[in-house]
Amino acid sequence: MAWAEDEAIGPDVASAGLHVSERIGRDAAAQPDLEEALEASRYASHPYSSHPKEWPPLVEVAETRQLPPMLVERYNAAAGEGTALCGIFSEVHRAWATVDNSFFIWRFDKWDGQCQEHNADEQVICAVGLARAKPGVFVAAIQYLLVLATPVELILVGVCCSASGDGTDPYAELSLQPLPEYIISTDGVTMTCITCTDKGQIFLSGRDGHIYELQYTTGSGWRKRCRKVCLTTGLGSLLSRWVLPNAFKFSAVDPIVDMVIDEERNTIYARTEGMKMQLFDLGATGDGPLRKITEEKNLVDPRDAPYGSRRPNAQRAARSPKPSIVCIAPLSAMESKWLHAVAVLSDGKRLFLSTSGGSSSVGLSTGLQRPSCLKIVATRPSPPLGVGGGLTFGAVSAAGRAQPEDLALKVESAFYSAGALIMSDSSATAMSSLLAVQKDSAAQLSLPSTFGTASRSSRALRETVSALPVEGRMLCASDVFPLPDAAFIMQSLYADVECFASFGKPSEKSSIKLWAKGDLPTQHILPRRRIVIFNTMGLMEVVFNRPVDILRKLFDGNTLRSQLEEFFSRFGAGEAAAMCLMLAAKLLYAEDSLISNAVSEKAAEAFEDPGLVGMPQIDGSTALSNTRTQAGGFSMGQVVQEAQPIFSGAYEGLCLCSSRLLYPIWELPIMVVRGLVGSNDRGDGVVVCRLSTGAMKVLESKIRSLETFLRSRRNKRRGLYGYVAGLGDSGSILYKAGPIIGSGGHSSGKSPYSSRIRDADPTDQSASNKKQRLPYTSAELAAMEVRAIECLRRLLRRSGEALFLLQLICQHNVARLVQTLGNDLRKKLVQLTFHQLVCSEDGDQLAMRLISALMEYYIGPEGRGTVDEISTKLREGCPSYFNESDYKYYLAVECLERASMTNNHDEKDILARDAFNLLTKIPDSADLSAICKRFENLRFYEAVVRLPLQKAQALDSNADVINGQIDARHHDTITAQREQCYKIVMNALRTLKGVGQSGTQGADKSSASVTALDPASRGKYIKQIIQLSVQWPDTVFHEHLYRTLIELGLENELLEYGGSDLVAFLQSAGRKHHEEVQGLSVVASKASKLTDLDAPISTSQTKYLELLARYYVLKGEHIAAARMLLILAERQCSSAEEAPTLDQRYQYLSSAAIQAKSAGITADSSRNPIDSSTIDLLEGKLAVLRFQMQIKQELEFMASQLENLSGSSESPNDPFPRDNILADADTARFAMDKAKELSLNLKSITQLYNDYAVPFNLWEVCLEMLNFANYSGDADSKIVREIWARLLDQALTRGGVAEACSVVRRVGSKLDPADGACLPLDIICLHLEKAALDRLSSGEELVGDEDVARALLGACKGLPEPVLAVYDQLLSNGAIVPSLNLKLRLLRSVLAILREWGMTVIAHKLGTTTAGASFFLDGTFSLNQTWSLNQGVRDKISSLANRYMAEVRRLSLPKNQTENVYRGFQELEEKLLTN
Repeated sequence: MAWAEDEAIGPDVASAGLHVSERIGRDAAAQPDLEEALEASRYASHPYSSHPKEWPPLVEVAETRQLPPMLVERYNAAAGEGTALCGIFSEVHRAWATVDNSFFIWRFDKWDGQCQEHNADEQVICAVGLARAKPGVFVAAIQYLLVLATPVELILVGVCCSASGDGTDPYAELSLQPLPEYIISTDGVTMTCITCTDKGQIFLSGRDGHIYELQYTTGSGWRKRCRKVCLTTGLGSLLSRWVLPNAFKFSAVDPIVDMVIDEERNTIYARTEGMKMQLFDLGATGDGPLRKITEEKNLVDPRDAPYGSRRPNAQRAARSPKPSIVCIAPLSAMESKWLHAVAVLSDGKRLFLSTSGGSSSVGLSTGLQRPSCLKIVATRPSPPLGVGGGLTFGAVSAAGRAQPEDLALKVESAFYSAGALIMSDSSATAMSSLLAVQKDSAAQLSLPSTFGTASRSSRALRETVSALPVEGRMLCASDVFPLPDAAFIMQSLYADVECFASFGKPSEKSSIKLWAKGDLPTQHILPRRRIVIFNTMGLMEVVFNRPVDILRKLFDGNTLRSQLEEFFSRFGAGEAAAMCLMLAAKLLYAEDSLISNAVSEKAAEAFEDPGLVGMPQIDGSTALSNTRTQAGGFSMGQVVQEAQPIFSGAYEGLCLCSSRLLYPIWELPIMVVRGLVGSNDRGDGVVVCRLSTGAMKVLESKIRSLETFLRSRRNKRRGLYGYVAGLGDSGSILYKAGPIIGSGGHSSGKSPYSSRIRDADPTDQSASNKKQRLPYTSAELAAMEVRAIECLRRLLRRSGEALFLLQLICQHNVARLVQTLGNDLRKKLVQLTFHQLVCSEDGDQLAMRLISALMEYYIGPEGRGTVDEISTKLREGCPSYFNESDYKYYLAVECLERASMTNNHDEKDILARDAFNLLTKIPDSADLSAICKRFENLRFYEAVVRLPLQKAQALDSNADVINGQIDARHHDTITAQREQCYKIVMNALRTLKGVGQSGTQGADKSSASVTALDPASRGKYIKQIIQLSVQWPDTVFHEHLYRTLIELGLENELLEYGGSDLVAFLQSAGRKHHEEVQGLSVVASKASKLTDLDAPISTSQTKYLELLARYYVLKGEHIAAARMLLILAERQCSSAEEAPTLDQRYQYLSSAAIQAKSAGITADSSRNPIDSSTIDLLEGKLAVLRFQMQIKQELEFMASQLENLSGSSESPNDPFPRDNILADADTARFAMDKAKELSLNLKSITQLYNDYAVPFNLWEVCLEMLNFANYSGDADSKIVREIWARLLDQALTRGGVAEACSVVRRVGSKLDPADGACLPLDIICLHLEKAALDRLSSGEELVGDEDVARALLGACKGLPEPVLAVYDQLLSNGAIVPSLNLKLRLLRSVLAILREWGMTVIAHKLGTTTAGASFFLDGTFSLNQTWSLNQGVRDKISSLANRYMAEVRRLSLPKNQTENVYRGFQELEEKLLTN
């Protein structure tokens, strides 16, 4: 909020708002309940007071009018012997009278020459009433029903009331419409009185003592249109009335002569001729059956003390005549929650009654608790005689001493309403007089006392009594209701205030209850009270002058200053100054607004007169108490209080006037939810403004008038303004921009502001607790008061603008505007009070949203205006809610609206560019969330990016948040606001990507508009947003951008268009302690640092390192990419969920090796070439990882085997018995744990060998690792031979010789047979041959002659020479092979090897397989037919065959065992030697 003439108004308005809230609370607490005031008045010495003679009267006769001539003529014609009744219908501003069977009605507030007459058929009218017509029964023109009761009939007459042509007089025309179908018989009961409820119910009391209800309908069906129902009788009574003649009824009937309805509590008070009081209940809603609660026969007992009692030691005094009840009136809940009715007696006393039993603290303030009794709670003595003779305050004691009978009041009739009492007194013999009793407005403003009774006496009820000598006797009286428009405004303002919650309909009747609160709280908004009195001489209108009216008349005449001083003294400087403000600013009700400029100027001068309102000063009692100590000693432990300033009556008057103006709206919500039919008010209703437009307009006018007056006095430098302006530097406090904070808890009249100006040095605090603080100077006190007045003036201005804004919003359908808000804002709006709207940041934000909705509607397709039209109203009416920046903003909105409606692409771009240029001038004032969505729809993404970033920069123009140079309290707020700006750009990317703001595909409605875009256009706009974003120099924003691109899967676009800080972002996001990428030579020389992965890397960080590696690859930085991939492959993990799989690690390492090789290929002379050791290192890590993957697979297989075994029984005929390790469940579970360990992190080859392979007998893997590690030497050879032996035994156990041969073939092919370190063929051959011989001999397994030989050939990768060398070694060493059968077995294997060798050579020459080459060795073809075999190979094989034939012959075995072997060698030799 900002005004051109004021700078920091927000803190000032908020501070003044707190003070207004406190003042409203104090005023509400200072209003005692009538029951409390009556109780306190029992101890007061002066319950009544008189009005000063020198002042204008409190009550005066405004006008008297004669009765209509035709009525007088008819009455005179009856010679006074006819039956005459009279009354007043305030609802239609008419008076009425009857003469016999004629009914007359005319205007009582003015004579328009019309007096209508309605005649009953030859029957005397005995009772008259006026009721509101129930809706739906008669035509709409009939608003009221006139009820006429004659001894034989009850007659309903329609009353039509219409306004004048110009609408100024709502009661101009009245006509009576006979309703012949609504006439029924009285059944012989004469009615005594008629009373009606506001709902239209008609109750009648009869001479028979019963109460009847007259019911009427449209007459559909068999029901009668009108009927009379007796409400107070049972079946027996009803039969007696119809069966027994009157002669047999011996009990006397006490008929009801008066009935009064309490509309708030739905009760009826009835008075009988015998002065009995009856109480009836209509139910909580007023629609229930009539129920009699009680009947009090001795409510007025002359034996009570007030009416005469026995005197001790004396003869019994003559009793006073029993007083009668002349008036009964209900008390509204506004007057009292615990007193419900008042009865006025003929001697002037008043009885205050309650209908609730038990404690008086429980009353019928609501309809929930129903009446249970009728009892007197308090009495009020009669007013004294001779009031007009200058009665002083102490003339009548509280006990109400009995007056002599000849001096006692003789009240003939009385009227009570909303705290005012009119009595017609006939005690004087000369002429009767009217006594007007009303609450003394100055009673609660007496000076405070230090005694304990001060609080009680200040709350005591004190009334002023005014006497008006009149001719004739008062017959009846009634309030003059305000006009309907004014009453509706009053009801709209006060209906929801707690103490005015009893407001109902009609508003004209309900609004008069406000007078019960007294003149001071309501005289700024209510008109003067008027009562019309019907007496025997005519009509008389009495006006009650309020204190402000008295002051106005004092200013209007040649008033002495002493009279003004007396007025200020009687009412207090604050209240009197508030009344001066009302006159000077012309705040009074329109009816009384005829205030001349001379009176206004005199009131302004009095408001600024130090002699009347005083000057700001120091609280003397507080200042003195600071210096008091005990005589001859010191004050030990005494609290030294600081002297508090007390502002003048001018400031107090301004506070009172402001708080009373704002009271009905200040702490109440500005919006309410009106429920639809059958809906929930809170959830499904429609949001509407709580106040009517007329009420807000009236209140705004008064508030603006008051602020305008204060501003004019400031500009003219009148009063304290001029005094402070002439002080030089001392007056500079007026222009300070800092906030003014209320001190709280101060007493009435003290400053709520904490500004402190000292004559002493503020830095000298050493003696602050020991010495009395120096008081303020007069200049400082004056400056402080002016500063406080300025704060209140700014609050008034802001309040007036808020009311103007609400009126403007109401004119454009609040419910429609609220629909554009979200649910959260809608809830906040419904809960927003006027105080918050004026003083809080939330109120300012909600007002901005409402203005935004209003502008969008106004300039939208349904609107009929332009930005300039509505902006002019807003800038003139509420500049603090709508300033120049708002004007530019909505001009931009208008351009965007026009752009969205045009089909011309060029024009659309021009309009969007114009809007963008306007918004760049106000980056911190625009509602970017809505405006950027419009730019998105226009595909103008430059604004979508630049505007939020400009606002983010404006929020932190000095980059204090980024540099960490701002305190923590504001850091979080600014950071959150900046992130909201960033979010707009990110949401635009999400929309283009087809992802809603919630992150789900198509979850946001805004993404629906993008579905029409083709993929190429989407990519184009995404590229544009990224490029524009990267160009903006905001690293914090870049981080949000990069994260969003990664989240949306736009990694390719990120790597292609990312800024120069992308690498730093990925490094920081990927790992906090990430080392910078080194040069190629450094990487090669420090390869060991590649494995420095002490800090674990989470899964969320992995994607950033992957992107960094991809970035390096894209930019051709291969060695840096290799480093990133190696870090990813070797990253440490603490849980299996975050650990990558070994396959993923393998992919990382493979890619790293490829990048390292690429770096070596692309290296040139300008770069350091890649060291081969780096490539070797990466390939070695790959090999070790393969071992780890193999071991993990083996361990998992072992664990699964255990699970299978546990679920099935082992078969005893299984040819392959289980291994001991698999049979051991504990070992298998241990294997699964080890497999999980291998899944977490990479292991070294030493760890794999010692911790995993060996413990689990994975000998095959052990041999591969030993081969990879280049094991050699005698010790190593021994280990290898031992492992081979265990491996072969393990294979033989699992699957026999076939399995062992398969293992040898598989493992041997992976080893290098050249050095023989890891492939000891001699051990393997001998082991297998022995096993084959043993199993074949025992018949355990059928083993072929060539099985072992072929396995060894497979292990040696098909090379026959090393295998033959092993067999030669075994055959030549008799110690190793002592068995002849074993030697024969070895020779069979040698034969198989030679045959395989021969087939291999032939297959190579022929280009066929060894199977095809076997045909030649079998003799099918001659070798000479196809080719000439290599002579050297042929000779070598033939030589070996010949030599082995000799070996066979030397065996000492039967010929039948060796013949086949010998023949095989021989045939082989022959084949090879044949030409």
